[in-house]
Amino acid sequence: MKDAPFPAAPLALTPDHVTRAHRDVAEPPYDTRWTLLTDDDLDALAEELTAGRPHPVPIFAYGSLIWKPDFEVGGIRRGVAPGWHRSFCIELNHWRGSPDCPGLMLALEPGGSCSGLIMEVAPGTERDSMRAILRRELVAHELVKNARWITVETERGTEEALTFYADTVDHSVVHLPVEEQAQRLAHACGHAGSGTEYLQRTASALAEHGLDDPYIWTLQRLVAEEIDSWPQPGAPIGDV
Repeated sequence: MKDAPFPAAPLALTPDHVTRAHRDVAEPPYDTRWTLLTDDDLDALAEELTAGRPHPVPIFAYGSLIWKPDFEVGGIRRGVAPGWHRSFCIELNHWRGSPDCPGLMLALEPGGSCSGLIMEVAPGTERDSMRAILRRELVAHELVKNARWITVETERGTEEALTFYADTVDHSVVHLPVEEQAQRLAHACGHAGSGTEYLQRTASALAEHGLDDPYIWTLQRLVAEEIDSWPQPGAPIGDV
């Protein structure tokens, strides 16, 4: 298998592939094993995470935060996180997957390096922006340990930035060959959308910002090839 070269443009995975891969999936019932974070919980967590840290608060974005931050963004700059790499390694039975067709969630795992963006929380919006980030990324008390500060190299030198799901805690982590990852992402859908959509939007955002990741270029190509092989939209794995 040969990695696709940067900038991998035009990308093989297109919005047409996203349309083919989409199917409607009902939102599952709330999992009562999780204790949702209240606004007060989010404010306390934000205070704990940012006390004594740089301001404006720098967030290291490597996936969906690049194309859908959901908070007020101030300054943006490119950076590289040494010692980390992107990996679709968290099994999803909800959100962008389902129990009958599990998907995969992107995280950072140790080793290599990861290019991304430092996105600063806009001054004056700290409370609302941090609530939005933490509610989206962590959701429940059981997931709060998945927030951490990491080292990022930027044009300013070595910085510290807050990120999420780096060396993940309390999750079903799976390590699959990239071909199997592509199979899952091509077929998995949940009430929030498909794995194909997530990958296509992430790959497009990386290319737009000049962020190189041969793993993502290879994965998006494999997902496009899988969808192109389907005899009909939404064909399940193994259908011939």
